Amino acid sequence: MTTQPYTSVWSDLRGVTFSQGWLDAGGIRTRYMSSGDPTKPLLLLLHGVGGHAEAYARNFGPHGEHFWTVAIDLIGHGWTDKPDIAYQLPDYEKHVLDVIAALGRKSALISGESLGGWVAAWLAVHHPEVVEKIVLNTAGGWTAHPEVMARIKKLSNEAASDPTWERIRTRLEFLMCDKSMVTDDLIETRRAIYAEPGFAASMERIMCMQEMEIRRPNMITADQYRSIRTPTLVVWTSHDPTATPEEGAQIADMIPGAQFIVMNQCGHWPQYEDADLFNRVHIDFLLGRDISGIPGVRA
Repeated sequence: MTTQPYTSVWSDLRGVTFSQGWLDAGGIRTRYMSSGDPTKPLLLLLHGVGGHAEAYARNFGPHGEHFWTVAIDLIGHGWTDKPDIAYQLPDYEKHVLDVIAALGRKSALISGESLGGWVAAWLAVHHPEVVEKIVLNTAGGWTAHPEVMARIKKLSNEAASDPTWERIRTRLEFLMCDKSMVTDDLIETRRAIYAEPGFAASMERIMCMQEMEIRRPNMITADQYRSIRTPTLVVWTSHDPTATPEEGAQIADMIPGAQFIVMNQCGHWPQYEDADLFNRVHIDFLLGRDISGIPGVRA
């Protein structure tokens, strides 16, 4: 008889020196996870809508060898404060700027997945002085597919209003190409957050950009992408549920000098589903190494 090895967020962090804590970011009590030496360059990791810092559990160890690696729960998410605000891009922009200041830095390397990538691009457009390099990982902000937006909103609100095991599993499976990557431990990590008192109301607020009339004014325009001079890597996947690789390539084509990679057999969390490849490409790009020889990379 064979048994499947047990996979856990915490087994992903086995052997990794990391910490968890809270920052006062402009009055917002902000939860973070970090690895690496605070004297090294700051790498700020931003998760997607409805997400939390554990999205990067498989990346802390390798990145902590090179960077002060900090993943936060964005405002309204995870264990961070959830004020009654608009939850549009200027709100996330302010929160991230306040986090960078609270960490004692004037700038950072910023890598974001989905909503986090949207925020990273927004910062590169509106505050290029604080962004040293950006990674746009299955990033929002360019496409607006009504059927995708409706599905994200439905699955998210259902999971937050009735945080049962199966509803949380369904929401997480939306992110993955390989549904077996949704482990019991990952489900419980998210279920505990979604079961917080008042979280359902917060989820309704953070889902606002799945409404077309709100999303449109927050989207990154072609001219804005073309204005970005920050070194950029665009990461897409073969099975992203929100947009096609061709749409990801459109983003890369608009940003001068951007590099582009498609990771195969991955969904919306390539940093989790294929952590080995993601860590290699991501670290090499951020360190300024040549990544053109890595399969899937278009320089």
